[in-house]
Parts: sequence; C-alpha cells; structure tokens
Amino acid sequence: MSSRTTVAEAVGAALVGCGVDTVFGVVGSGNFAVTNAMVAAGARFVAARHEGGAATMADAHARMSSRPAALSVHQGCGLTNALTGVTEAAKSRTPLLVLAAEASSPTSNFAVDQAALAAAVGAVPMRITSAGDALDQVAAAVGTAVHGRRTVLLNLPLDVQVQELPVPAGPPPVPAPPGPVVTAEHVERLAHALRHARRPVFVAGRGARGPGCRAALEALAERCGALLATSAVAKGLFAGNPWSLDVSGGFASPLAAELVTGADLVVGWGCALNMWTMRHGRLIGRHAVVVQVDDDPSALGVHRDLTFGVVGDVRRTAEAAAADLGERAVAGYRTPEVRRSIAERVRWRDVPFSPAGGAGRIDPRTLTIALDDLLPAERVVAVDSGNFMGYPSMFLDVPDEYGFCFTQAFQSVGLGLATAIGAALAQPGRLPVAALGDGGALMGAAELETVVRLGLPMVVVVYDDAAYGAEVHHFGPEGHPLDTVRFPDTDLAAIARGHGFVGVTVRGVEDLAAVADWVRGSRTAPLFIDAKVAADAPSWWLEEAFRGH
Repeated sequence: MSSRTTVAEAVGAALVGCGVDTVFGVVGSGNFAVTNAMVAAGARFVAARHEGGAATMADAHARMSSRPAALSVHQGCGLTNALTGVTEAAKSRTPLLVLAAEASSPTSNFAVDQAALAAAVGAVPMRITSAGDALDQVAAAVGTAVHGRRTVLLNLPLDVQVQELPVPAGPPPVPAPPGPVVTAEHVERLAHALRHARRPVFVAGRGARGPGCRAALEALAERCGALLATSAVAKGLFAGNPWSLDVSGGFASPLAAELVTGADLVVGWGCALNMWTMRHGRLIGRHAVVVQVDDDPSALGVHRDLTFGVVGDVRRTAEAAAADLGERAVAGYRTPEVRRSIAERVRWRDVPFSPAGGAGRIDPRTLTIALDDLLPAERVVAVDSGNFMGYPSMFLDVPDEYGFCFTQAFQSVGLGLATAIGAALAQPGRLPVAALGDGGALMGAAELETVVRLGLPMVVVVYDDAAYGAEVHHFGPEGHPLDTVRFPDTDLAAIARGHGFVGVTVRGVEDLAAVADWVRGSRTAPLFIDAKVAADAPSWWLEEAFRGH
C-alpha cells in the first residue's frame, strides 16, 4: 500500500473526515478524482442531471439535515451552471461546500475567475494552493461553512490536484471560534421589555431552528404571554402550539396579520424582520417596541430600525431571559378570546372563499386543501417560486420546522423540484411534496429522471396556468401585452410518465381520486399531478412580492 496520495484524494477524504457526508454534483474530468475520493471515504454521492439542480439539492439537504453538504462541479462551465443555486445558498447562509475544479492555465477554454464569481454572488472564495497546506485549507473551509454559516467555494486547481503528499493519519481539526455570550445587560433589557409588554409577539426565523430553540422560546413565551409566529423559512417551528400564528408576513392569514400588527412588543429571534416577514414594516404597530436577537452583530437592524438589539444565541438568550423573569406567568396576549380566534381562524383553510374555476380549471385553494387532507401528515414540502406559491406554503400543514424547505432568498423560478430531492434525502422518513408552477416544472424537468432513479416516493404537484402567472397578474391590469408570458397548454403529466412517474391530470376535485389511490397503494413510482388551476385572479401575496424588489 502506497504511503503517499494525491491532493485530490486527500481533499476528498478530509472533507468526509470533517463531517461532510453527502455530496451532490455532475462529475466531469476536473472533479472526477476528488468526488471518487469522497465516495471511497464513505460519503454518499447523488448524481444530478444539471449542476443547477445539484446545487439546490445540496442546499436543501443541508437545511433539512442540519449538516453541511457538498456540491462537486467541473471547472468553468460546471460552476457557472450551478451559480443560481449557489447564489440561493449564499443568500440563505447555508453551510455548503462548493468543491470546484479550477483551470490552471489562463488559456484554457474552462478558465474563468471563479473566485470573483463566488464573491459576486455572496459566497466565500477559498482555494487549495499546495500539497503542504491542503488539509489546513480544507479544515478552514469547513469551519467557515459550518461555524460561519456560509456557502464556501473551495477551488481545486488542476495542477495542484495531482501533487502528492504523505497519506494523512486522520482528518484535520476544524477550527471553531467561540460563540457570542449574551451579556447580563442585554438580558436585563430584554427581560424588562417582556415584563412591561401587554401584547408581545415572538417571530422566529432561520436562526431559531437549532436544537432546544423551540422549547426555550415556548417556555419564555408562556411566562410573558407572547404569541408565536415564524418567518417563512422557519414554518412549522411551533406546529401544534395553540398560540401559534404560523407564518408572519406576506403569507400571514388575516387574523395572524391583525394580531402581529396589534403587538406592543415584537421580538425577532434569529429572524431578519425583513420586508417579507414584516410586510415592508406595515405589520409593526407605530408605537411597538422592536427587538432583534441574533448571534451575528452585523445582522442587527439591517432591515429596519430597532428599539434595541441583543447579540446572542437564540436558545441561550431565551433561557437567560426566562431565568430573569422568574416563575411569573402573565396572560399578556394570551386571552381566551385570542385563543378561540386562533383555533377558529388562523389557518388559511378556515378563511371563507368563493371557489374560482369552471371550464376544466380547479381553484388552487380547493386543490391544496384537498391535498392537505389526502397526503400523509409526515411530509416535507418544497415550494418553487411563482404566483401559485402562497397556496402550498400556507394550505399544506407541516409537522415541524424540518417539514418545510423554502429556497426563496433569490426568488428564482425553477429550484423547487431540486429542493424537494435534497429535502427528501435529508428526511427519508417523510413524504416529499414538490409544489411547482408550470414554468418552474419545465425549467427543472431534467431532475424528474433523478427522482425516479433514486426511488423517491415523491408527490410533484404543478399549479398549471400555462403562464408565468406573476407577470400576467402584475402587468395585465395595466393593459400590457402578455404574449411573452403566456404559453400553449402542455400535457405535463405525459412528460412525467415518460420519466417513470404515475401521471395524473386534475381539472376538478373528482380527479383527485387517483391521488387517493396512489396514497393507499405501494408508491413504488412517484406521483405527478398536473393541476390545471384557475388563473382569474392573483394570489393574495402577489402585491407584496412586487413591492421594493
């Protein structure tokens, strides 16, 4: 057995040794050796049909597993194909390692400034520069991804890949900087605000999805009488809690919006309180005290003015504030009337509506309520971008914060199917549900084969209005021509059947009998639902989507 190895082989083994156990990608000559090295070291490799899909699968897997994932791509074009998915991950602060081969010669057809590409989309560019430093550079990259919650582009130049070094004795130690410690002054100020609030609301975001956060926030909320809400990416965090308002912001139900607006104290826990979560600030009452808790000082007050900010970990800060409050428990916002209203009206499906449709079209609300009842409750839902997206996001319940994967920081159409694949692999005990528009379904259609090849028992539901519906409803009322955003009707179910799905076309509730049959059956093939939805009016959240972007 040789006592030496190549940089490519050492880097692949080191990444796995540092905890990166799943890698997605499309393998070419430049990333062949390092990808095989990761597999040999015990990682699972998931082959996608396009690098863009692979990037989003890796992003979703990291979000739903709470473990770093890797994306492996060829030099140059492999990376540029992946950039939209990498941008989404970077904007979402997903701990993701993008392992990209890099052309060594500036005259190569594959030569591009990969570090500049990474920096331009918000990722952190790093590079393996030599055999002697390779392991330390791997450890630094993993540490930046995991502890800095960053998407890291780790460039691996072709000429460095073939350099040799002694076989390492083990994986390098990953540097872990000490986390912030919430100060007594901050805890006292937060506890004072909670003590004097009569209608407090907690809004939990991505930073509140860690171990113990739900329990800590619920215990603190009980002591001060706070209602509980989340940003979209944390949907499901308070599922089952009788004081939960579900999602705050553009997706909020009328009752949820009313109760958040009525708060005299709003505390964002690991939540940016951005324009989506706060409806451009309109959900915050004029005289409300606004507090943001985040372990990153630079995140405080970025999207809106604060009364004050607290630097600290969500769980530890909530526990410290609860200890400061003592065993007191006040009613606060938790009155019998509010509890009754939440039970009766906080869910969108409990808001009365007059179904649209007719002429072979089903109302998207009717469709989604029926699917919510038909599909198993243990599910993980992934939603693409488009006019339709509010319906699956708010009418499909999820069991917890690992039941909803929302890759929408970059608002790109076409990521939904790949998101569902990555989420499904991270949560194998749940039914994966991909909710797409027809535009996104066709953009991501290459990965239909991946669903079938991996044997995923997935439900893909397409809200098919034969258009880019957001643009139709945004520009149509002003009299603009819409030929550029409308398309002929497409038999999407037939396309899916060609890949190996069970394909169903739904035009009315009666057509959903085929969905019930699939749920009761063996589910050996995934299910594709081409739902021809009514498109008479925009989704309720659409006005928010076109403000200030």
